[in-house]
Amino acid sequence: MKLNFIFCLAFVIQATYAQQITITGKVVDLETKEPLPYASIGIIGKPIGLISNEQGEFDFHIPSEMRNDILVVSMLGYKTFEAPVWSLISTSAVAIELQAGTVMLKEVVIVDSLKAGEILRLALERIESNYPMEPFQLEGFYRDIKKLGGTYISLLEAAVKIYDENYYAPRNKFKLRERVALQEVRRSIGYSSKFTDFFDKDNLLEDLLLNNNVRYRQFPEEDIFFKSLKFEDDTQFNGREVFVVTHTQDYLLRVFIDKETYGIIHLEYVNDHQAELEKKRGLESRFVKVKRTIDFKLFEGKLFLNYITVTSQVNWYESETGKLKFEAELERRLLINNIHSKSPERISLAKKMKSYGLQYQDQPYNKKFWDNYNVIKETPLDQKIVEDLEKEVPLEKQFKE
Repeated sequence: MKLNFIFCLAFVIQATYAQQITITGKVVDLETKEPLPYASIGIIGKPIGLISNEQGEFDFHIPSEMRNDILVVSMLGYKTFEAPVWSLISTSAVAIELQAGTVMLKEVVIVDSLKAGEILRLALERIESNYPMEPFQLEGFYRDIKKLGGTYISLLEAAVKIYDENYYAPRNKFKLRERVALQEVRRSIGYSSKFTDFFDKDNLLEDLLLNNNVRYRQFPEEDIFFKSLKFEDDTQFNGREVFVVTHTQDYLLRVFIDKETYGIIHLEYVNDHQAELEKKRGLESRFVKVKRTIDFKLFEGKLFLNYITVTSQVNWYESETGKLKFEAELERRLLINNIHSKSPERISLAKKMKSYGLQYQDQPYNKKFWDNYNVIKETPLDQKIVEDLEKEVPLEKQFKE
């Protein structure tokens, strides 16, 4: 078995280490049988969960006492799947098939005079009603992968705890308010490569958290922005109807808003407007594209961060000739796999993550911990990552060293 560090496969339950059971599954479309990436998997009424990988696959480690609870699988645009954990015990793989929900045309659903911009304004005004306003702590799995000229050169993963006081609007939209503690960190030796100079060496997890547009109110405030918003056809999530509000000028922004609460449950952002950045070693960089996805899950009546992903691409050119030298791509993901909403432990300053890069904050490798931790499962596509990173030394050895 290559490593449990990235993504997973179809739906079987087996007894595992430390009083756990592992639910292994694959989420597919009922009609087309196509895999459904980033489906949310959890236990009804429990704070733990994870998401499926790009092939719809997952491994879900849960306490054995939850075998009589209800497992739930949900995804935007689909009807929710529910089944008792015990009923899914099998010696063979079982696919979880989600049925596409009915698409409600906006002309039928919207009976009042509210425009798309007004819907988003209401959603922003109601953040304090829909998101946690008392201290809470999240547990999560973080990963960043760097690719240079089509070859993966480094991997870093961390198990983290994130403490936050509330979702009040911050005075500074670009200063981290959460306190983060690193439980475990592991990285490849590629982080010591000279090629990492072509990537940002700051704390990439801190920057990722600052990409939470809802938490940090990072939306344009000008009227022209709100007037530019349009409706797409409505969709549904967990049996509830959802507005889809979009902006398509200069960049793509798609916001999914619950019709009943006006809570923002999902956000997608793509910007491919190129811009010059910096010069280094006779080369100059140019921003090419960034793609961001933010997803929230409902727990105890409030919306908590479920996952956030950001993929950015920068091209490097020869300064004198303007010839493309190579492409640099950075992929970052944070999956929240546990929520503590009542009397959470406050992270002390002594345990708080430092503001510099996580590669300088790594810790001794704990294989037993990672073997039983909820991560995003490895896919066949990720074998390319493994092959690139293991050209010199097996990853397991790199983590240990």
